[in-house]
Amino acid sequence: MHIPILYENERLLVCVKPAGLLSERGGLPELLEQQCGGRVYPVHRLDRDVGGVMVYARSRETAAALSALIAAQRMQKEYLAVVEGKPEAESAELRDLLYHDAAKNKSYVVQRERKGVKRAALSYRLLESEETEQGRLSLLRIRLHTGRSHQIRVQFASRKLPLAGDARYGSRLRGGIALWAVSLCFPDPESGVERRFSEPPPGEWPWDLFGLHHII
Repeated sequence: MHIPILYENERLLVCVKPAGLLSERGGLPELLEQQCGGRVYPVHRLDRDVGGVMVYARSRETAAALSALIAAQRMQKEYLAVVEGKPEAESAELRDLLYHDAAKNKSYVVQRERKGVKRAALSYRLLESEETEQGRLSLLRIRLHTGRSHQIRVQFASRKLPLAGDARYGSRLRGGIALWAVSLCFPDPESGVERRFSEPPPGEWPWDLFGLHHII
């Protein structure tokens, strides 16, 4: 499998992860090592069924630097999602308390803080909404402010807006999860120069229902 590379130097590489592939050891890192040579270090993750733009370090030092950027919320991650239904607000910030059940590999919105519960926040903007044979579907652009397990999926599902194809969180539609990591922006760990990368989702259902040319 050939992995599209958006940017590469001796310290890091930015690629497009295919949906269906692990982003951690045992998946994409090994493929990148075979394709590009040298060791590759994961610094963030995407769910197996989610594709899009990712950055990997090529040294332990760069991995630590990129991890520090993530911890300081200086790495901006934006996603596209297709949800069933239409949000009431054209744009909003969603804040919840999330609990991730590792045994079930599923996250839940809860009402009070306790052990294992983490605060989660994201903001979204409605781009388009279409009435289809499968019902109303809406295209959202989402910016993560925290990075919790299944965060986007559970925050919208809890508002009766499950991601299309996400059966785990209540979607009635078949197909892959309609979530795509569309852009990544961060300061270069060495030069400090801002680097921004983007890649549109594949031209297949449900992405082909919308005009994606204006959102990259």
